[in-house]
Amino acid sequence: MFFIYILKSNKKEWYYVGSTNRLEVRLKEHNSGKVRSTKYFIPLEIVYTKSFNSEVEARLYEHKIKDCRLEKERIIKSLKK
Repeated sequence: MFFIYILKSNKKEWYYVGSTNRLEVRLKEHNSGKVRSTKYFIPLEIVYTKSFNSEVEARLYEHKIKDCRLEKERIIKSLKK
């Protein structure tokens, strides 16, 4: 099982999109400062996940969210309801 996930910083109004097949391990890596793009925004929490059967599907959807700001904003807006 592969996942795309959105992390929210508890420090600032900031979100990060990623993909993995080991969600809990990846969250620990983010919160321990091992990921360069998120280390200044820790602590982080998972606010959205979507599962996929293949890595290719997960990566395609991850890139869709990253490339299409409207898609990312739509997801984030739905979380705030």
